Amino acid sequence: MTGSIPAKTPTLSNTLDREDWRRASAALGVALDPQGGGASVNWDNPSTSAKGSFTPVGQPYPADGKVCRAFLAEVGTKDSHEQLQGTACRDKAAEWRLIEIKPWKKA
Repeated sequence: MTGSIPAKTPTLSNTLDREDWRRASAALGVALDPQGGGASVNWDNPSTSAKGSFTPVGQPYPADGKVCRAFLAEVGTKDSHEQLQGTACRDKAAEWRLIEIKPWKKA
C-alpha cells in the first residue's frame, strides 16, 4: 500500500502566538482581496507587541480552482524582525491559506 504524506501548511512566523496570527490573518485577507487596490495592510497586537504588514505583489491568478496571490510581509516582535515573501490561495468561500513563505531576498 502506498500513500502520500500531506504537505505541512507553512506558518508566517514561529514567533507569533495564536492571537497574533488571528490578527495577521485578517490583515492578509484584506491585503490580498482581488477587489482591493493592492495597498499594504498593517496589523498589530498590543498585548504581545507583535506587528507587521502585508503588501500584495502582482495580480491575483487562478490555480487549481483557487485564487492565489503573491505578497511581501514584515513581522516584528520584541525579539525579532522578519521580511518575508510568500503566496497564499483561497477557495471561493474560504479564508486565505499560506502556500509558500520564505525569507525575502531583495533582488
